[in-house]
Amino acid sequence: MEKYICIHGHFYQPPRENAWLEVIEVQDSAHPYHDWNERITAECYAPNTASRILNEKAVIKNIINNYSRISFNYGPTLLSWMETSDPETYAAIIDADRESAKHFGGHGSAMAQVYNHMILPLANRRDKETQIIWGIRDFEYRFKRKPEGMWLAETAVDVESLELLAKHDIKFTVLAPRQAKAIRKIKDTEWSSVDTSTLDTRRPYTCNLPSGRSIVLYFYDGDIAQGVAFNGLLNDGKKFAHRLLDGFDKEATEPQLVHIATDGETYGHHHKHGDMALAYCLDYIERHKQSNLTNYAEFLAKFPPTYEAEIHENSSWSCVHGIERWRNNCGCNSGTPDWHQRWRKPLRETLDWLRDELAKVYEDEASKILKDPWKAREDYVDVILNRTDETIEKFLKEHAIREVEHNRVFRMMEVQRNAMLMYTSCGWFFDEISGIETTQIMQYACRAMQLVSQIVEVNLEIEFLNRMQLAPSNLTALEHGAEVYRKYVLPSKTNLQRVGMHYAVASIFEEDPESFPVFNYTTQNDVFIRKEAGEQKLVLGITKVRSNVTRSEKKFAFAVIYMGQHNIIGNISIDMEEEKFASMQVRMVDAFEEARLGDIIGLMQTYFGPEKYTIWQLFQDEKRKVFNLITYQSMRDLENSLRRIYNRDYPLVMALANNDAPIPNAYRTTFEYILNADLIRSFESERINIRQVERIMNELVLWKLNVEDTGKLERLVGESVFKEVKRISAEADNHKRVEKLNRLFPLLRKFNINPNLYKSQNLYFEISVRNRAHDGHSAEWIKQFNLLGENLSVKLE
Repeated sequence: MEKYICIHGHFYQPPRENAWLEVIEVQDSAHPYHDWNERITAECYAPNTASRILNEKAVIKNIINNYSRISFNYGPTLLSWMETSDPETYAAIIDADRESAKHFGGHGSAMAQVYNHMILPLANRRDKETQIIWGIRDFEYRFKRKPEGMWLAETAVDVESLELLAKHDIKFTVLAPRQAKAIRKIKDTEWSSVDTSTLDTRRPYTCNLPSGRSIVLYFYDGDIAQGVAFNGLLNDGKKFAHRLLDGFDKEATEPQLVHIATDGETYGHHHKHGDMALAYCLDYIERHKQSNLTNYAEFLAKFPPTYEAEIHENSSWSCVHGIERWRNNCGCNSGTPDWHQRWRKPLRETLDWLRDELAKVYEDEASKILKDPWKAREDYVDVILNRTDETIEKFLKEHAIREVEHNRVFRMMEVQRNAMLMYTSCGWFFDEISGIETTQIMQYACRAMQLVSQIVEVNLEIEFLNRMQLAPSNLTALEHGAEVYRKYVLPSKTNLQRVGMHYAVASIFEEDPESFPVFNYTTQNDVFIRKEAGEQKLVLGITKVRSNVTRSEKKFAFAVIYMGQHNIIGNISIDMEEEKFASMQVRMVDAFEEARLGDIIGLMQTYFGPEKYTIWQLFQDEKRKVFNLITYQSMRDLENSLRRIYNRDYPLVMALANNDAPIPNAYRTTFEYILNADLIRSFESERINIRQVERIMNELVLWKLNVEDTGKLERLVGESVFKEVKRISAEADNHKRVEKLNRLFPLLRKFNINPNLYKSQNLYFEISVRNRAHDGHSAEWIKQFNLLGENLSVKLE
């Protein structure tokens, strides 16, 4: 009997990008990271590319890329973010698929996914097909091969979705065991009803479809998957391995596949160090040779199904009521006591109404300029993946009937993209309509309505809000979905004018204001003047702002005065003549140079009118950046004042200490602040000054002071250590550099500073493998390098 094990990870996060800016704005709930994508990448996605296998002393003995040994799928919208925001992790995931093909008979482990995690059984046929096509194209763009399998959002399935998967040459998908309705051996006539207790999940099943096509279904082992996700199997990698190995039927003679599927975030985000438990499990299975690791594609190629199955229509893996979680108050929730989800149905019905209204406009208007509007939508994913001039011209050449305004075409395409993004499943998954996942999908609806109003004179927002009043919130202050939309969605709404004003205000603080992008917009100056007098700054200009997405553009004249701290006043105009701007420029520059701030404000009102912009109109990240700059300068002033006291009174404080006299708290606070500032600065420099660190640490001990802001310090120390290990890697035999770095670790342990040494450990391991024979290294270098391994908790066996 041949035994195989397959572990599948569904790696996915909902798109979090601002619907207008196409970037994720700061999310304070993810602190100390910028946003949740960044945090989960640090906790899960990146560690799984280089996961540690520990020995009995908890020292790293091996590092492996888990993705190359499991089956996995990544959400396309998540990979899109990762491609630009963490290219190192992104590349390691792509490489893992290529590596897995070497292990698994030429079959890569990556599966495709429906594009933005839409619940397909609740979608119309056209959206289902586009989701599948976009998911396939995205996969081909990234993994450079055709996908063999495709993951369905929430494993939600109906026969029509399976028909479309088969139509587009998808060979298999993965479902939960409760989604199987009946099975029979191929060529038998009688069906046997099954449930989670009677279904044999250790074999693949063919699902024959009404069209005559077929697709293979894998129903994962629900009990083991539940144990991994919720019942502590990841607390012990060996126990995890044994639970999988115990899943085989000892009496069976046919090949068996014990396999599970869980959220990929289980391995590191939901369960800390879950990636290491997974790595140990995989290593244990490979070493003990009681079973073979495989992926779904390889197993299917080796062992075609001998049984067929029927599915429960409209079923999923995370709703016991089928797919009601995404359209009804079915009782499935994320655990907030006494909250209802009566808002789900009216939200679904409102978006269905909006989708159909948008489709009517799209079909009417696009048919005037595109050969086949819906084929154009299918191919638009190529533009989304690579928004270059070349891709855009190719798209227009293939689909436009005639020469057309680019912005009209791409506004229509973006209407349809947002009309699909607004169905991202997470919008219904949780408990409250004002949650960030639900307000995110409302952003996409808002963006679609804004774009369609720029194509034709139609205002869909009025009826949208009327319908959303029927979606009750659990929070009395919010009342219903319309109020949630007004409070949490409309403030994010952006147009070219707001982008122009953002550029004008932000240009005050940019080192190179002539050429900095504003998220997914580009700017080009016709005129730009910046004057400075101490803290005060004046900026005047004429700038063209262009959307990289819709190709829309506008030219603005602007003026901004910065009066110090957070006091900023700006104005913008879309129709100011050049002569008028030139006149204003002369008068305002003269007034600024003569320090007549009141006159400047008066001139701004004269030329632009009464409407003003302030720092509060900046986008969230830029606003935070400006506040940080202002705060930084104020804190430097405070530090300088305290440092003067520190330097002046140090001998006095020393004398007090030597004579056992009490040291006033004001001095203790001053010394603690200055020493901590110096400590941070020691690791902000390009190289670690170990003598400086030793001096500071000794003084902290002397005065019995604490290390503050350990979170920031640990991040900086981790980055600095990695830089030093890179220098060690690049140098042939500099034992003094290794010795200096080793002096740092006892100090860190003394103050309980625990930096993230993930990258340093990876690089040390690479150096160790490369220099296994220690050729060309002195005995002292080898001694210090081995000590560094102990300090980094890495040991090459």
